Amino acid sequence: PWGQPGPSHGTVGNGHNLKYSKFHLRMNRGMVWVGRDSKAHPVPPLPWQGPLPLSNLNINDVLGNYSLTLIDALDTLAVMGNSSEFQKAVKLVIDTVSFDKDSTVQVFEATIRVLGSLLSAHIIITDTKQPFGDMSIKDYDNELLHLAHDLAVRLLPAFENTKTGIPYPRVNLKKGVPPDSHNETCTAGAGSLLVEFGILSRLLGDSTFEWVARRAVKALWSLRSNNTGLLGNVVNIQTGHWVGKQSGLGAGSDSFYEYLLKSYILFGEKEDLDMFNSAYQNIQNHLRRGREACNEGEGDPPLYVNVNMYTGQLMNTWIDSLQAFFPGLQVLIGDVEDAICLHAFYYAIWKRYGALPERYNWQLQAPDVPFYPLRPELVESTYLLYQATKNPFYLHVGMDILQSLEKYTKAKCGYATLHHVVDKTKEDRMESFFLSETCKYLYLLFDEENPVHRSGNKFMFTTEGHVVSVDERFRSSLWEDILPAGEHSLKAKPSEPKAANFSSNCNRVPDERRYLLPLKSNYMRQIDRMVGLI
Repeated sequence: PWGQPGPSHGTVGNGHNLKYSKFHLRMNRGMVWVGRDSKAHPVPPLPWQGPLPLSNLNINDVLGNYSLTLIDALDTLAVMGNSSEFQKAVKLVIDTVSFDKDSTVQVFEATIRVLGSLLSAHIIITDTKQPFGDMSIKDYDNELLHLAHDLAVRLLPAFENTKTGIPYPRVNLKKGVPPDSHNETCTAGAGSLLVEFGILSRLLGDSTFEWVARRAVKALWSLRSNNTGLLGNVVNIQTGHWVGKQSGLGAGSDSFYEYLLKSYILFGEKEDLDMFNSAYQNIQNHLRRGREACNEGEGDPPLYVNVNMYTGQLMNTWIDSLQAFFPGLQVLIGDVEDAICLHAFYYAIWKRYGALPERYNWQLQAPDVPFYPLRPELVESTYLLYQATKNPFYLHVGMDILQSLEKYTKAKCGYATLHHVVDKTKEDRMESFFLSETCKYLYLLFDEENPVHRSGNKFMFTTEGHVVSVDERFRSSLWEDILPAGEHSLKAKPSEPKAANFSSNCNRVPDERRYLLPLKSNYMRQIDRMVGLI
């Protein structure tokens, strides 16, 4: 319904359209990029011609050999009110985890999964109000903060020796940047470090970490297209040349936009909000297709597509599962109506398969990349839409997702990645974000009395789902220390973040909308037809 693909297309396996940029398809290695929470995954020919070898082909250097799952799940235990297990896990981390390892890790993954969780757990332990119950640790001496500092120092070499200030994608925890490192990185990976690095800087009173992360964001922002205002998805960190010219909301781009807004929410720096508002306007102008309004009018349902960053021309006919985070982000700025429509599209795909394929071709109404690694993005948006509307429809969606996970992914010792969403074959892999995000958002969706909702504290979730209190100590500006006089931005006046063209607001949702289906039935059926459900 959105037209034919542009010229930058190839065919892979069964002939599905896939962009063949070096970033998206590394044909010589059989790898395909899949986004912020896991990087390159092998994609065998489609349809599958047999089972995978016994070795797990999807494992990569995200694991780091530093107790990833243990660390990533710390604040989930706290949010669930399990103080004994939280305290036990924290002590285990303090006693056993060291980053003094000859391990090459992804800077982005180490930041959002490990650094973010250590900081979140430290904030929970030291919170004088203890909103989640007694999560204090006897004789705690800021060990998690020290571990976070140690890890961040080991990640700093990634920001050195780059002509743009955009960091290398990988670093060795002992030796720094490997000599054979690539000079190419993705926008999300390089531009989504500011929340964690900023928190660390403001807790320590050391501006170094926020400065390097903010410099990377500004460098990427300066490279946007003069014509469309859009950014690509892969950039050369030495030349600033866009290697991947695709602009979209999914893999390679997603959390960059998320962190522009969340950095403003947490730190109150006006320039972050200005960048987000500009980016959101350009997304609406060039990526959004379909009718103007979500729940009224004629035409196709709204959909956000992948386009060329310079021309706005459609590049392919697929979306990926990571894009399902975007309705949740729209909730945070009050664009609830558009969020309802986009969420319904992803939920329709879930209803068809009992999971979200990693990449879905909306023109062919079929998966392009058919595995599902227990990703949280649809659950996250479902949770945030329920918080915004209190419409019980989203409880139904959450129950549907929960039952699918129990039916198709549950294994003897955990939950397994679905190798193929159609035949429901499994892989021996449970990503750490399943515990950090998927389980946490599902739990919070149904636990309306949770301290996150009832304590009076204001909380924000990082892109890895780590809970962080929004308070004044993170509003203490370090700008005078990290930028020359005159270059630091003025503080924003207290106000609600708001996109320039948002169509509605949380407090404008009519009461009757809370008890009816969020989408009118004819529009719901239209989306079901769009994904082949009817």
